[in-house]
Amino acid sequence: MKKSTLIRKTRAYVVKAPLIYPFRTALGQHDYLENVYVELKLNDGTRGFGEAAIAPHITGESVAKTLKNIEEAGDALIGQDASEYLRLSCDLNERLSDNKSAIAALEMGMLDAVCKQKKIPLWKFFGRSARRVVTDITIVISSLEETQRAARQFVRQGFRAFKVKIGRDQELDYQRILAVQRIAPHARIYIDANQGYTAQETLRLLRSLKGVGVVPALIEQPVPKADFEGLQEVSRQAGILVCADESASSLADVKKIIRHRAAGAINIKLMKFGIFRAQEVYSLARNNGVKLMMGAMMETSLGIAAAAHFASGLGGIDYIDLDCPFFIKKGWERNPYVSANGVYDLKKCRSGIGINPKRA
Repeated sequence: MKKSTLIRKTRAYVVKAPLIYPFRTALGQHDYLENVYVELKLNDGTRGFGEAAIAPHITGESVAKTLKNIEEAGDALIGQDASEYLRLSCDLNERLSDNKSAIAALEMGMLDAVCKQKKIPLWKFFGRSARRVVTDITIVISSLEETQRAARQFVRQGFRAFKVKIGRDQELDYQRILAVQRIAPHARIYIDANQGYTAQETLRLLRSLKGVGVVPALIEQPVPKADFEGLQEVSRQAGILVCADESASSLADVKKIIRHRAAGAINIKLMKFGIFRAQEVYSLARNNGVKLMMGAMMETSLGIAAAAHFASGLGGIDYIDLDCPFFIKKGWERNPYVSANGVYDLKKCRSGIGINPKRA
């Protein structure tokens, strides 16, 4: 009798989802979501699902290439034992070193299937208890009027942490940050430049904000990812926490940032590292006193729920940025684990990730 954990079949396919409005950052915009799903079927019929979220303007990955890579890697997984996920993850990292979202999707599918077989939720794979996970909400780059409208809507929904995307127009960015602060005076304000500023522009903006009594809780990726000296300069002079995102796209990047104290926080995204490499980043940051943000690319509830399980099970993650379902039409309403104000309750999940792809 064949072992029940052997992978019998894999399938990859493209999924598309409409957004409530364009998701704009300094690097570009998403007009709709287009990702790749993978389904793994084990010998006993258990199915596991994973998602690769593609962000060409950030990672250089493409939907077509990611789909092809997952199909080929999936074929190579047939007959392999999903319970040997660490060995298989090492193989995937060698095979798909330039396509981390594909690695994340396949690891996600394996863990979803294995946890379903064990009848445990994914968070229990990472820790003993399901810790509370509360996401911020993003205010995308837009006009002042659109910014105000979005901020009012999300305040009504009960959000108490706002990430304001900036990086295209410094004067407008300044006005938009002030508008969000006025509309949500008791909320935490994060600002995310997505590489859109120089170090001097960043420090000038922060001085202007401080001059009117506005001090953001953190600034994320203020300078281009290759400008390591600029990141160090902002960290030295900003007076607030600096979080590295695009500059922290590999384990080597994270080690360098920690060694040179270039940022006080790291944004972990499963799509940047894969799941098991993200665990390494988590441990490295925690052991060196560096704060952590749990972030995501533009993902459906499948990928977002996996990230929420990761954050909930491990704990110790200081900032949560898992708000993508709120930008997909009917996205959060279809997610059984998140409330209208961004609180994830993963205790409801019985096994695996707990997301039916048809409702993601």
